[in-house]
Amino acid sequence: MSIQFQSQNFQHILRMCNTNVDGRQKVMYALTAIRGMGRRISNIVCKKCDIDLNKRAGELTTDEVNKIVAVISNPMQFKIPSWMLNRQRDPKDGKTSQKYANFLDQALREDLERMKRIRLHKGLRHYWGIRVRGQHTKTTGRHRAFADMGMATKKKEEAVRSSTCSYQTAAGFVAIGSGSAEKRSDQK
Repeated sequence: MSIQFQSQNFQHILRMCNTNVDGRQKVMYALTAIRGMGRRISNIVCKKCDIDLNKRAGELTTDEVNKIVAVISNPMQFKIPSWMLNRQRDPKDGKTSQKYANFLDQALREDLERMKRIRLHKGLRHYWGIRVRGQHTKTTGRHRAFADMGMATKKKEEAVRSSTCSYQTAAGFVAIGSGSAEKRSDQK
């Protein structure tokens, strides 16, 4: 049985918060397509915006879409409790907020860079490309981490070899491929 859409202004794909949202789904479940928005927070956002939960996302008016985006971007102003938000006590500014879409990706990237910079155990494990969350690594996960690192290393070596091929002679170090033959400075 297919769904019949009565509205003339029905949109099959909505663009909200840099994300394509499926207009055929109910509003609460359609909002979960936005990264950082789960079912609980999208349910509360719909209730704060006074949107019928049985309504399809494609039936929303532009005013309702703008209201949803306003609530998502500033949830504390609409009295959404701070314990429901996904970024509590941010290390940079100490504020609690809801991160979504590109802002969530940026926050996670900054967190990883901060952990690597201050050399936390978790940051070092991310840097080395091994398991971070306390999993056993003696016998499991051998092909994932090391195969990726090995391939990257091989590709780098091939790129270096293809750009400058070199060989050792009695006269010194000679490079082929860079266009000039150079003699080592330490050999006479």
